[in-house]
Amino acid sequence: MKKILFTIVLTLVSVCGFAQQTAGNELKKAPDFTMNDSEGKAVSLYEYIKGKKCVLIDFWASWCAPCRAEGKNVKAIYADYKDKGFTVLGVSMDTKEPMWRKAMTEEAYPWTQVSDLKGFKSTVCELFGFKAIPALYLIDGEGNVLAVNLRGEALHNKIAETLAK
Repeated sequence: MKKILFTIVLTLVSVCGFAQQTAGNELKKAPDFTMNDSEGKAVSLYEYIKGKKCVLIDFWASWCAPCRAEGKNVKAIYADYKDKGFTVLGVSMDTKEPMWRKAMTEEAYPWTQVSDLKGFKSTVCELFGFKAIPALYLIDGEGNVLAVNLRGEALHNKIAETLAK
């Protein structure tokens, strides 16, 4: 009985992980959206990406341990490529501003952070087609989606390849 239950749980975890990894893969062009940054200034995605070769849209939240773990990798990539046409736009799925601000301070992300503090009720979830985080969308300066949900070395390699063109 334990073996059957283990198999069912393992299957569900695998399916959920696959769903998260493939969510938004059919998206060809990132939809424009506008949210306020941590200073209250409106930031439009399409204005933000102008003049960039590639931009990583990082959907994350203060309470999401995998998001914050991947954030360390993204910081390293950012340090390597920020002067070569790459940047990041952090989009928080938090609902509590103090928690969002505390996480931003703790992580010291050097790129722009935005949020509407609506969590998964935010329209960006539907626009981008994701239901779980971290959700990472690599786009070019025109909003074309280059990759979805790459992590670690795969993300680093894709950014290096894109910037080498």
